[in-house]
Amino acid sequence: MTLFIALNEIRDRQDPSLSFDFVCRAGICGSCGMMINGRPGLACRTLTKNVGPDVTLAPLPVFELIADLSVNTGKWMRAMSERLETWVHLKQRELDLTRIEEKMDPELAEKIYELDRCIECGCCVAGCGTARMRRDFVGAVGLNKMARFRLDPRDGRTDDDFYELVGDDDGVFGCMSLLACHDVCPKELPLQTQIAFIRRKMAAQGFK
Repeated sequence: MTLFIALNEIRDRQDPSLSFDFVCRAGICGSCGMMINGRPGLACRTLTKNVGPDVTLAPLPVFELIADLSVNTGKWMRAMSERLETWVHLKQRELDLTRIEEKMDPELAEKIYELDRCIECGCCVAGCGTARMRRDFVGAVGLNKMARFRLDPRDGRTDDDFYELVGDDDGVFGCMSLLACHDVCPKELPLQTQIAFIRRKMAAQGFK
């Protein structure tokens, strides 16, 4: 039995007012993120047999609380995405629908896909010490997105353009390197590697 099933049983049989989020039930949508015995995780991917006889659940910190275990991760993610402009900035000013898109090197496509597996569940943000102290910190999810678009050959932005967006205390230099984000990511993304890479590149180019 997963915690998701247990919560549904509680809502069906004991407390119909219990509020928590879910969509896919397969660890894809990220909606059921919550604090499970003090650690961020997905209810649909957590087996009750692995959390002990007594389980403490709480809403994810940092995000706006809606009710009970339900938080508004979407509002935070949208603000972060708008700030970092996390979409492909095409090199052409006008979109040419008649142009056939160039093939991407399979190895590069695989690297981009690896970073694209982020489901924006908020676990990395909830486990981040800096995010709890700095309201505008973009978190590992934001830094991961910047690493993803930096790799995309369709994006016309330069390294300096990317680093300008995350080269401050609300970006990569606000990270205290506790790396709880890396430990709690349910998709096991290489967040530690990406943060270290961005820092090294920025330091080499004189960003401080």
